[in-house]
Amino acid sequence: MHPSGPPDDSRVPTPADSTATTDPATPPPPIHRERRRRSVGWQSKDILRTAALVVGIYLVLHLLWVAHELFFGVFLGALFGLAVASAVDRLERFHIPRGVGAAMVVLGFLGVLVGFGALMAPTLKRQSHELKAKLPEAVDKVDDWIAAHQGGLLGLVLGSGDSDTTATKSPSANKEKVDSAAAVAATRDSSQRVEQGQDSARLGTQGGASAASRDSSSKRADTVLVKKPTPTSNLKAKLSARMGSATHYLFPFLSSTLAAFGGLLLIIFLSVYIGAEPDLYRNGLMHLFPRRARKRAGEVMSAMAVALRKWLVTQLIAMAVIGAVSTIALLILKVKAAFALGLLAGLFEFIPTIGPILSAVPAIAMGFLDSPEKALLVGGAYILIQFLENHILIPLLMRGGVDLPPALTIISQAMMALVFGFIGLMVAVPLLATVMVPIKMLYVQDVVGDDLDALDTDSDDDDDDDDDD
Repeated sequence: MHPSGPPDDSRVPTPADSTATTDPATPPPPIHRERRRRSVGWQSKDILRTAALVVGIYLVLHLLWVAHELFFGVFLGALFGLAVASAVDRLERFHIPRGVGAAMVVLGFLGVLVGFGALMAPTLKRQSHELKAKLPEAVDKVDDWIAAHQGGLLGLVLGSGDSDTTATKSPSANKEKVDSAAAVAATRDSSQRVEQGQDSARLGTQGGASAASRDSSSKRADTVLVKKPTPTSNLKAKLSARMGSATHYLFPFLSSTLAAFGGLLLIIFLSVYIGAEPDLYRNGLMHLFPRRARKRAGEVMSAMAVALRKWLVTQLIAMAVIGAVSTIALLILKVKAAFALGLLAGLFEFIPTIGPILSAVPAIAMGFLDSPEKALLVGGAYILIQFLENHILIPLLMRGGVDLPPALTIISQAMMALVFGFIGLMVAVPLLATVMVPIKMLYVQDVVGDDLDALDTDSDDDDDDDDDD
């Protein structure tokens, strides 16, 4: 019995079959793989991860809200520390240790401030008292002038009530009020005459005296009814109420001298420590990033440091220049308390856009003590000073810094002041400059792909030369 031959599929391949299987043009047979079913919806680990992320974000935001003064103080300390580090780099060329150089810079800056304050203390004390005494009188003159020339526009802006603006109502309404008042007075007089006749018939002289007293009391009542508060007293009351509420909201730290002193010490010590060893804190932050991202993170941090240092140095120089120029302009115009107003202009210059407006208001009001024309000249002088600062001084000082849009600057200041008060207004612009740099570099450049410079097109050549040296 012969064995049956092999099946067709197990036969010996022929050369034609081998040629067909090894032909590169022939596609390989499809490989069937088992498909896994995907689960629809979130799994337990996804829910736990999301919940942990939400709780973490909430805790961080709550911590920032509770301790925002501390975080803003740390931010200001780091901001001043960057400027101190730049000065210490130059002192290090003279073989001065960085720790000693940082202490010298900070103490020297404080010494200059204390020396200037001691030199100008008598004048500033005298003029601050004069400013405090004369400013209410200046407000009265401003209100009287506006009421005389513009129909009480200031009272309308301040939201005066109906009892305060009866003089500005229509003539028909005033006439109706006068007629009704006359009718009431006539009825009162007739009733008083009847009562006087009855009283005099019964009591004689005593009745006459009591009628006379009633006459005088009725006249006093009429006087009280007709008398209205003056616009000046209304303006004073409204300004006092508004300034009191604004002071309580914007300057709550003034109620705690210890907290203000502690915040100042925190800023000073952070400035010294960061200025002495900036690389220590920079390297510590670099360890928080993965190795593949450290190079880009270092570039972003360097750009942020340049932007903040440029902004701070620019603001300090602008404060000194604006304070001096404002004082000279006020002395030329012979405005009272010129030194105090100039110092106020220099201090408020630290707050861009809003600070110059706040410093110009008391100066214009003091100009009204002499004449409205002088107040107009004071306002024109402040506008000219700000124009020259924005178009000449700031562009020269901010070369190589960050360019912030004015509208975005105002919006950030308004939001920070609304949420955090005065300290939020102080840190709004440098914080915006800090945020704009990583947005431009990490999102606009890396994600979007646009060729946008994080800083101004004019590079800081001086700093580059210093680093090369």
